[in-house]
Amino acid sequence: MRIAWIGKKSPFCGNVTYSREITNALLDRGHEVSFLHFAQEEPQPDNWPNFQEVSLPFIYKSQVYTIPTFKATKVLTDSLREIKPDIVHASLTLSPLDFVLPEICEQLNLPLIATFHTPFAGKGAKLISGTQYLAYQLYAPFLGNYDRVIVFSQVQRDLLARLGVPEENIAVIPNGVDVAKYSPGTSQVKAQFAAKRLFVYQGRIAPEKNVEALLRAWKQSEMEFDSKLLIVGDGPLKPSLQPFYGIESGVIWLGFIADENRRIDILRGADVFILPSLVEGLSLSLLEAMSSGLACLATDVGADGEVLEKGAGVILSTKTVRSQLRTLLPLFQDHQELTTLLGHKARKRVQERYDLSKNISLLEKLYTEVLYQKPVQFSRGI
Repeated sequence: MRIAWIGKKSPFCGNVTYSREITNALLDRGHEVSFLHFAQEEPQPDNWPNFQEVSLPFIYKSQVYTIPTFKATKVLTDSLREIKPDIVHASLTLSPLDFVLPEICEQLNLPLIATFHTPFAGKGAKLISGTQYLAYQLYAPFLGNYDRVIVFSQVQRDLLARLGVPEENIAVIPNGVDVAKYSPGTSQVKAQFAAKRLFVYQGRIAPEKNVEALLRAWKQSEMEFDSKLLIVGDGPLKPSLQPFYGIESGVIWLGFIADENRRIDILRGADVFILPSLVEGLSLSLLEAMSSGLACLATDVGADGEVLEKGAGVILSTKTVRSQLRTLLPLFQDHQELTTLLGHKARKRVQERYDLSKNISLLEKLYTEVLYQKPVQFSRGI
């Protein structure tokens, strides 16, 4: 099958990882993939496949949204006309192009699928939740113009359906992880950081990620000197937080790590993964940690609570995340048997529901159904 993929390669975010992993997997299965993205002069990201690329001009892009130039619509249209794909798959970049893409594909008689990543919050983050909800309200009327819309959870599907997107056009295919690559294994990371117990946060250092709540809870818990917290990632709040939470508190700031093998090595050497976010879609970092056999704690936002339900991890409330962590951090420090048990359950959950190979098969099935316009039916238990 010839697929035109419209997505992101930078700056690094969950959408970028999603595009990389899915296109890699599609190529491995013998499909032809052309990648259309907003490009600029920048270092080649790690682990990207070798495929035909089309650069779309832009004025501005960030981890959250992209502003294309006026010329971008013509470049996109001409490129699709030349590529002649069997199907177009847009990993939506929160760009004005998202709204005109259905019209372009209708003119070219091309089937069109979207993946809608926009995170959403629980009741504990009313301001941010309201902002994200506005994005859903803005997109809902346009998502109905796509042949199918992929979301990551049943909760997200129900939300879009309430906003008017036809239910039969919404497919639930969650993020997936390569369970062979992200797997338990040996690591020297604890020795490198002189740690007996190792806790990890991986993600942006931004307000919606609520990292300060984790840092304050860590400091207030007065963890033992050989328990360390690794902060993997970068973002706008890092300069204001790092000076107050340093190595004297057992906090080690590693910044953004581009090398995937290094990130895997860190996960294999760690005991506990913590994600205190106020909003999420379905966190790939969480799935990678679970697949690597870590005990995981995450807030009940986006689809993350659904991932950890029924004992696969500890679900935190956004309203009381700091006080909960103050209780749980020493508990997980002192009881290795607890982290081991939760780590086993976490990996089993990923193998059952979030194995990338299984999810690619679901995606191939969806492509085929859209091409032949057969009804699509996906359930929660996949």
